[in-house]
Amino acid sequence: MKILVVGSGGREHAIVWKLHKSPKVDKIYCAPGNAGTHSIAENVDIRVDDIEGLCAFAKENKIDLTVVGPEVPLVLGIVDRFEKVGLAIFGPNKKCAQLEGSKAFTKEFLIRHHIPTARYKSFTSFEEAKKAVGIYGYPMVIKADGLAAGKGVVIADDEHEALRAIDEMMKNRKFGEAGEKIVIEEYLTGTEASILCFVDGESIVPMVSAQDYKKVFDEDEGPNTGGMGSYSPSIIYDEKLSKEVREKILVPTIEGFKRDELNFKGILFIGLMITKEGAKVLEFNVRFGDPETQTVLVRLKTDLVEIIESILEGSLKTQKILWSNKKAVCVVLTSGGYPDSYEKGKEIQGLADIDDDVFIFHAGTKMLDGKILTNGGRVLGVSALGDTIDEARKKAYENASRISFDNMYYRKDIGKIIKK
Repeated sequence: MKILVVGSGGREHAIVWKLHKSPKVDKIYCAPGNAGTHSIAENVDIRVDDIEGLCAFAKENKIDLTVVGPEVPLVLGIVDRFEKVGLAIFGPNKKCAQLEGSKAFTKEFLIRHHIPTARYKSFTSFEEAKKAVGIYGYPMVIKADGLAAGKGVVIADDEHEALRAIDEMMKNRKFGEAGEKIVIEEYLTGTEASILCFVDGESIVPMVSAQDYKKVFDEDEGPNTGGMGSYSPSIIYDEKLSKEVREKILVPTIEGFKRDELNFKGILFIGLMITKEGAKVLEFNVRFGDPETQTVLVRLKTDLVEIIESILEGSLKTQKILWSNKKAVCVVLTSGGYPDSYEKGKEIQGLADIDDDVFIFHAGTKMLDGKILTNGGRVLGVSALGDTIDEARKKAYENASRISFDNMYYRKDIGKIIKK
């Protein structure tokens, strides 16, 4: 079969890598792809938000299955467009994609279905939002309602920081239309964990747990990023917590989808905060998490194509899914200055010096005149497996140290528990 993967990041490289292992797959295209996908797929120069261009390409090239990596095309309705012309595509439709496209939509869903989450209020009025500063005490969480590439969340420690964040989002439009509405939330204390789930509209099946690191600096300091690294399984995600999450979050979520007529088919990412009162939902995403995918998919033993087919057919509950007992750690190498301003076009050295059992997933890279250059803030993900988290961590960092490019930066504490 011929597959089209939409996206250009580390998540998409990991998806292409996993699909490439399937005996069912003859050819993979990646739009637009990167220097890493180039080695195992044919890159196609189509933007992820060019829905008509992607649809035309899939029709002309008789693509058997399209797999959507990022959230933007899902929120724009790529699934609805493809299905309208009879093209098989993996991901939730536009209605379901609101679970990521609107923070307020998700909070309303969680409250309506009695799923544990932080208290919140949403605002479209700049003046009303300013009046609400401090309603849940400090620190306080301020979120742009729409898509902001994983950077639209500010944790304000005092009134001054809160007012500045509201100003930037609603008045200065730092995140464009995403900040026309904002959500103010109670700050939750605890340890974060992430659960990716396969969903076919009738069943929800969790993958192995993972934890990512959003802050740019060690010890969770500095501004939010799209993710500086991850590890799997989460150290804190034991059987007791798994049972609690299943009963209080997963079951009410799939039942809520049915009651609200959300025919969700695809990947549901659930960001959790494990508090003293138990697990609470921080956010929903409607696609594979990045960089969690780079630690979860390297542990997946079952053919990903078979799982996707079972979801599209509505037979997920009968699909056997096997995981490796190995632990995984992914360290993200970034351009200095990320998530703010940074330079592109730096030549990457050392990629030929990586151990055979370590995975390098490209994110912000491009090929030019036979050289691999930086082309984004998050440049590479170095993923390693081990019998323990410490073993995987050591291997990931040893290999990360062999790679270099001008002004390269990465966190040194991926794989450790950070308590805030």
